[in-house]
Amino acid sequence: MTLRRRDALGWAGGLAAGAAWPAASLQARAAPQRRPHVLRYAFPVAESSFDPAQITDVYSRTVISHVFESLYGYDHLARPPRIVPLTAAGMPEVSADFRTWTVRVQPGIFFADDPAFGGRPRELVAADFLLPFKRCADPATKSPLWSNVALLGFAGLAAARRAAIDGRTAFDYARPIEGLRVLDRHTLQLHCDEPRPRLLDALAIPGQYGAVAHEVVRHYGDRIGEHPVGTGPFRLAQWRRSSRIVLERNPAYRERRWHAQPADGDGAGQAIAGRLRGRRLPLLDRVEIAIIEEAQPRWLSFLNGEADLIERVPAEFSDLAMPGGVIAPNLAKAGVRGERVLQPDIAMTVYNMDDPVVGGYAPEKVALRRALNLAVDIDREIRIARRGLAVPAQSPVLPHMSGYDPAFKSENSDYSPARAKALLDLYGYVDRDGDGWRELPDGRPLVLAMATQPDQVSRQLDELWKRNLDAIGVRLEFRPAKWPENLRAARAGRFQMWGVGSSATSGDGQDMLRRYHGAQAGQQNLSRFARPEFDALFDRLTALPDGPERNALFDRAKRVAVVWAPYKLHVHRHAVDLVQAGVVGYRRPPFWNDWWHMVDVADGPGEAA
Repeated sequence: MTLRRRDALGWAGGLAAGAAWPAASLQARAAPQRRPHVLRYAFPVAESSFDPAQITDVYSRTVISHVFESLYGYDHLARPPRIVPLTAAGMPEVSADFRTWTVRVQPGIFFADDPAFGGRPRELVAADFLLPFKRCADPATKSPLWSNVALLGFAGLAAARRAAIDGRTAFDYARPIEGLRVLDRHTLQLHCDEPRPRLLDALAIPGQYGAVAHEVVRHYGDRIGEHPVGTGPFRLAQWRRSSRIVLERNPAYRERRWHAQPADGDGAGQAIAGRLRGRRLPLLDRVEIAIIEEAQPRWLSFLNGEADLIERVPAEFSDLAMPGGVIAPNLAKAGVRGERVLQPDIAMTVYNMDDPVVGGYAPEKVALRRALNLAVDIDREIRIARRGLAVPAQSPVLPHMSGYDPAFKSENSDYSPARAKALLDLYGYVDRDGDGWRELPDGRPLVLAMATQPDQVSRQLDELWKRNLDAIGVRLEFRPAKWPENLRAARAGRFQMWGVGSSATSGDGQDMLRRYHGAQAGQQNLSRFARPEFDALFDRLTALPDGPERNALFDRAKRVAVVWAPYKLHVHRHAVDLVQAGVVGYRRPPFWNDWWHMVDVADGPGEAA
């Protein structure tokens, strides 16, 4: 501060007495300075990493979706969703059998400046889109996304992975792989062993398979998750783990203008487009994210003007925010806008199928899980914990996705303590010692352990679970830990039960069925469920184009999932989002996470966004 003041005085003192100030200087002093446009809001859960190959949580993925760019993305305002080129020069060329996909990358796109590049500009090339798939395949990366990549069926990639595992050698990144080919500097070709009619959906997932430079991987090694470097509109500026994340405008970002195409009858979308179309991206200078796990402080930060946006208003404050689905008068007077939307997401409880108590496929194990599910009062959960902002889930397929049928009904949503008790009695889970609690069929105590988080919402849901199981004579204990810790334990199979939420990353309902696919056990399939009949259905769903035959298979897969009950599927949730008066262009995306660059914030009194 002192040095700054001294520099200013020294410059002014250099003028002769009575000398006039330079005209340009006077103009600069008189001209209003543009305040930085900053979006501030909070995540309710801490990030896990910024390495795309390691991320399965929505919060970390939201951050990296603005740093790493995929070949394709989604039109910000199109409803229903529409995939559009992002870094690709156009839509892919696809063979008639859906096995070969050829994509040309736009020339003249550059990565953000980083020491990994030795001070030289680094252009985006076709090979940068193949490296993410190879990194997921590399056993040393231990990527939880490998099972997803394996399902894409790129010819030769699984063999390269097996060679590294069997030979106990480093993955050979230079090895030619038939399914991942560079045709020229800016053209790549993907070849699949089997038809993949929906490969474009994977290529449009924000950030997940975004371009990664080999120089960055080599330079940062095991610390790459702390140094995300991409071609996106923002770059990581500050990071205090589990506390604060700041992204700033990427100075190397290409000339790209705001463009979206809402439907002709979409008045709100047309108004946004009319205001922002043609402006250079990103509109924001910075995004500041706080990690606020408790609901009340997160809500108060918005009311106090410390946040410009609150996504998913905590359920206990939803009636204060939008009573009857309409923005509250006091908020409306302040210019706050809100929306309430049924989301393609699901809240569920995962049972560890490898656990000796709740896991397994023997009749008594299936009976235990189905009894636990029947004991859950979903209507009460919606009324009390969800404040009415949810609908019962009938299957793992989510609203707004292919395969979702609002008329589909299953046992999954049934609430019947009487049937639950009858099932437990029938399979030997009875109270042998008269203490009011049931024992296992072999006479040992039946005590269940639920992994949970130390936040208010989790505590409410835990109380409901305990009330439900107390009613059928089953003891339940809770093991609280931070969410990232519970995720690590779940991936390693070190848990018995855990309540989680999941959101769609594409419009294909099969994505949610990955949670039952045996090949993805311990990865997307946290339950570690594996049944040949389900895997066969999954494989057929993968190869079939959209249509009636595929829809019929969806129904069969949903019924198999419910019968074996490796999960208790609770609800699909409504999201209530609020934005302050200065926020322009926000619209909740159905299932993509990259939108920060498409919104603006007026960051000063009287300033127009």
